[in-house]
Amino acid sequence: MNLNLRNAVISNVSGNTQAQLEDTIVDAIQSGEEKMLPGLGVLFEVIWQNADRKDKQEMLETLENGLKK
Repeated sequence: MNLNLRNAVISNVSGNTQAQLEDTIVDAIQSGEEKMLPGLGVLFEVIWQNADRKDKQEMLETLENGLKK
């Protein structure tokens, strides 16, 4: 079932512009709906898998700092 969710999310956003992707992310966060979290997780997985070590370190630092607030 998780594989189907991944494929569905990726299929729904494939070919989207950066502006469309940003709108998708912002809408999902602003809605505050729990059902949106798996989709955001899939998008984060794509980001993580395509990031180099420096970008991953920056994301981890940002996450760590964000969780301290």
